[in-house]
Formats: sequence, C-alpha cells, structure tokens
Amino acid sequence: MFYFVANELVRPLMVKTSQKPSSSPLRTKRNTNGLLVPHTTTDQELIHLTNSLPDKVKVMRLEERLSALGNTIVCNDYVALVHPDLDKETAELVSDVLNVEVFRGVIANQSLVGTYCVLTNQGGLVHPRTTVDELDQLSSLLQLPLTAGTVNRGSPMVAAGLVVNDWTAFCGMETTSTEIQVIESIFKLEGEIGATPASAMHDALIESLG
Repeated sequence: MFYFVANELVRPLMVKTSQKPSSSPLRTKRNTNGLLVPHTTTDQELIHLTNSLPDKVKVMRLEERLSALGNTIVCNDYVALVHPDLDKETAELVSDVLNVEVFRGVIANQSLVGTYCVLTNQGGLVHPRTTVDELDQLSSLLQLPLTAGTVNRGSPMVAAGLVVNDWTAFCGMETTSTEIQVIESIFKLEGEIGATPASAMHDALIESLG
C-alpha cells in the first residue's frame, strides 16, 4: 500500500532489482542529476535503471572498493560530502555524474558520512554528537543550514531512518514528535507535513491499515 500511495501522491516510484534488494538504498546514491550504483550491479540491472529514469539523469556504475555508496556519500543537487578514503577517481565521477562540488570529511569522527547525515537542498540533519564548531564548519563548507538530531527514539544513524526531499519526509515509526519537529524545521517542511499531499497520504495509509 505504501508504494501505491507514495507513487500517486508524492513522486513516481520505480521498482528495481538488485543482488541484495533490502540493502539497495545503502549501495546507491542519487540526486536529480544522476544515479551512482556499485560495481556489483549487473549489466541487466544497469540497463533497467537507465531505461527507467529520465534521459537527463546520468547513470554510472562505479568500480569502487567502498561499494556501499549510500554510506560513503551524502549529497543534494549541489554539493556532496564523501568518505575520506574514497578513491580520487571515484570522487571525480561523483562530481561529474551528480553535477556537484565534492568535499571529503567526517561527521562526529565518523567516516560513514552517508549514514550519519541526510541532506536536501534546504538543509541537513547530522549525528547528534556533532559539536557546535563542527556544525559551523560543515554548514559553511556545504553552504547549508545544519542541525544535530536523531531518528527512531535516539538513533544517531539518521539516514537509516529518514527519507526526505524538498517536499516531504518519511521516517521510522519509532521517531518521536520532538524528532519530527526537528526534521520539519531543518528541512523547511513546516506547513507541508499535515497538508496536501502529506495529509492525503497519511489518511490513505491509515485507511489501508484500518
């Protein structure tokens, strides 16, 4: 039911296959300009992805040792922060395919920046132990407002419990009202969650579970 409601009310969704479907969000990274997939992606999967996306969206298979791209890269449509040990050639391809400026860094001493940070074009949520100085430096580097926070009742792995774009957000069922308020604020979703289309989605999901 979630698929049909989200597909109708938010954005078109694509059903795709992978060798490990349950972990595919951790293995890929995309924005509105491009899609990066790991070297384990088959030729058939690559063709399917390319044919399923608009022509303007570049699709690239990366020969990168750190193949969990969703954990090692965090980005929006303009900038990307990547794992400090990401291969130089990979970083250049990230810049080219996603059309972003690439920076290397860590978040709260964590190299898996894609796990501990979520970005949109409006702002970003980072690991709760990120210091004020780190927040200021990252915010200046990425040219985005950032805040430290959690999902799912205190989990620091914010990307594992939150999917968000410039219009709406989905978070884990355990996420508290306080955590949701932080998410709505930093991603500038006030007035959008609880309004169309988010409220319509909420009503449809509740009805389907009734």
